[in-house]
Order: sequence, then C-alpha cells, then structure tokens
Amino acid sequence: MAYPITGTTDVGTAGSRVQIDNTPRRVLSITFRGRLGNTGKVYIGGSAVAANAGFELGPGEAISFNFSSAFVSGVMNDFYVDAESNGDDVDWMAILWP
Repeated sequence: MAYPITGTTDVGTAGSRVQIDNTPRRVLSITFRGRLGNTGKVYIGGSAVAANAGFELGPGEAISFNFSSAFVSGVMNDFYVDAESNGDDVDWMAILWP
C-alpha cells in the first residue's frame, strides 16, 4: 500500500544545495512548498540546482510532481534544494511506491 511521508529540508547556507533525502526510496508523487517564514526564494531541482538556477518557489508557493500519471516513479535522493537566504526551508510530502 502506498503511504505518505513528510519532511522539511533546511538550507543552512545559501548557495549550498542540500539533498532532500539520501535514501533511494521510490515515490509516486512529491510536493514541495517554500516555508511561509522564509526570507527569500528556494530552488528545487536535481544535483545541479543552485540559488537562481532551479524551479523557483517563494514563501508559501508549492509545486507537485505526479509520476504515477506517467506510470513511473521518482526517487527521493534525486531531489535537491538551494536557497537565496541562509536557513530557509522547504517542506515536502511524498507518496511512497508500495
């Protein structure tokens, strides 16, 4: 059975990408949301993501990736986040592959 997991990834130092999870867990979908208290934008992407180079989310903005609609899955450790400001966070929720 598929089930959700949640987490928060903190970017302690702006300009230093952080892997959201270091496990190769497969996911059916994943949603990212910039924490409301962030002072800058965060960037979602792969291992090449950087501040000002990735999918940009302002505080409170969100994006979802639904892999199951394409009959595939994503992998948790493929996602990274970076930020414009030290200490900004990304909240995420993923539906794990059963």
